[in-house]
Amino acid sequence: MPEESVYDSLQKEGVSRRDFLKLCGVMAGAMGMTSMPPLEKSGLPSSLDVTEAKSVERIAKAMETQPRLPVIWLEFQDCTGCSESLTRANAPTLGNLVLNTLTIEHHEALSAAAGFQVEEAKQQAMEKYAGQYILVVEGSIPTGEHAAYCTVGGRTAEMILEEAAAGAAAIIAIGNCAAFGGLPKAKPNPTNAASVLDLVKDKAVVNLPGCPPIPEAIVGVITHFALFGVLPELDKLNRPMAFYGKTVHDRCLRRPFYEAGKFALTFDDEGAREGWCLFKLGCKGPTTYNACASIRWDSGLSFPVQSNHPCLGCSEPDFWDGPGFYQGLSAPINRPNATAVGAAAAAGVVAGVAAGAANKAKKKQANEKEE
Repeated sequence: MPEESVYDSLQKEGVSRRDFLKLCGVMAGAMGMTSMPPLEKSGLPSSLDVTEAKSVERIAKAMETQPRLPVIWLEFQDCTGCSESLTRANAPTLGNLVLNTLTIEHHEALSAAAGFQVEEAKQQAMEKYAGQYILVVEGSIPTGEHAAYCTVGGRTAEMILEEAAAGAAAIIAIGNCAAFGGLPKAKPNPTNAASVLDLVKDKAVVNLPGCPPIPEAIVGVITHFALFGVLPELDKLNRPMAFYGKTVHDRCLRRPFYEAGKFALTFDDEGAREGWCLFKLGCKGPTTYNACASIRWDSGLSFPVQSNHPCLGCSEPDFWDGPGFYQGLSAPINRPNATAVGAAAAAGVVAGVAAGAANKAKKKQANEKEE
């Protein structure tokens, strides 16, 4: 990891001060930052409002003083979908993130080396940057049959995680598999898959669940730690509040139809064609905390509900073993890890459906009376 700051490396590449501040603004958006304590003036554009200017100012100061962050990325029981998600990040792009903010010291899928060479490089990086690097874990960790279901270089995933976690400054469990066990942990869970938090108890761990997570959430959390040396504010499930503080339902474009009691009953009925609420088709948006409806996917193009498919709840624990992907919620989800807010949201959904049905019945009676 070079001793020069991120800004120093950018200057060497010919990046102007103006473009540097633009990059800081993009990063502020990626990190979900809304307010920051005031710092000295940095020559920021006058077009920025006060809140945005403070965020950009804080990031600019950090990039002028902080060195690039070393990252060690491990993959266990996964499909590499989370790494694929990161490559589609738009704010900032993966290229900007890797070249200007991070130094990815180890990533099996992205490495040019293979075999003993890549394993030696990982060991050297862990020794050189002990206590400094951020550890990203993708995939669940099998613990059954002496953890033999996933081995790399002749060593079990559990052994590799324990070794890498010992020298990490912080750990990011990326994707539902690493955060909550994901698909490998679904019944009957033959490998006895575990999450990172199931095994690591003495380190700061942030969960970025999703199948896969939103790329901007990945970039935002990594960049936040890279620049400020601390993890962002987390909820009870160790998820960053900036990206998991609201439900998909809270900001869903179909919510007005939910409030009006208008629901699609099949994927090809009048309601589906008119864009009505997908709650009765199994949408888990009211109990799923994620930024899909606001950030969306593919550079803000769309998200599942907008594409006429119910939310599956992929950022929640045990979503594979939940009440069914295409079965409507009729009561609050009852599971040990559910937050009180989640249960209240589910209860609110039931109340909303009942209210919508009552309003529909009243309108029908009024029309019949008028006729």
